[in-house]
Amino acid sequence: MERPFNEEIELDVFDDHQVYSLETPLKDDAFELCDTEKIARIELKFKEIMETLGLDLSDDSLRATPNRVAKMYVKELFGGLNPDKKPKVSNFENKYKYGEMLVEKNITLYSTCEHHFLPIVGKAHIAYISSGQVVGLSKLNRIVDYYARRPQVQERLTMQIVNELKSAMNTENVACLIDAKHLCVNSRGIRDIRSSTVTAEYSGLFKEAKYKNEFLHHIQGEIYL
Repeated sequence: MERPFNEEIELDVFDDHQVYSLETPLKDDAFELCDTEKIARIELKFKEIMETLGLDLSDDSLRATPNRVAKMYVKELFGGLNPDKKPKVSNFENKYKYGEMLVEKNITLYSTCEHHFLPIVGKAHIAYISSGQVVGLSKLNRIVDYYARRPQVQERLTMQIVNELKSAMNTENVACLIDAKHLCVNSRGIRDIRSSTVTAEYSGLFKEAKYKNEFLHHIQGEIYL
């Protein structure tokens, strides 16, 4: 049953960052349309939104906006929804037997809040302890970027990154901490421009205080103040 247009809803429900599933919620037919078809459909819908807001799309500055937004959604902001764009991770034998923690910090993160479709901007810090395999450092950044480029909840994003790294490197010893600003908090609602959100996921040895504290020591001072 459709909700009447003028029925009030409790908006606070949608402001809570609750995680209902580790997997990004997708329809069964999510990939039946090609990118070109998705862009064409989104362009029409966004044009309707702009016109509903009262904007004059005959103006030179606005005429191409629906197409620009559609391409941005499909090709850029939400490119991580496409499994074909998932980064390929090649493992290499840890021949030099490095057995200590490896930390990749200050990974630039751009995502989109799935509640308001506003930007999430921050940094991710990753650590792992090899179980005999290592990966190229850039792959860590690419995994973060892939899962960030979709409508997200920060808690889910943090867990998706850890689970992907555990699978890719065949180790349970992975940690991820994300510190990010949500424009749904900074630019609307409470409009608190100073606050940021920190989430962390620890697996394997990182559940032990010794390893968790070492990881946090390495990234100390790298989160927003």
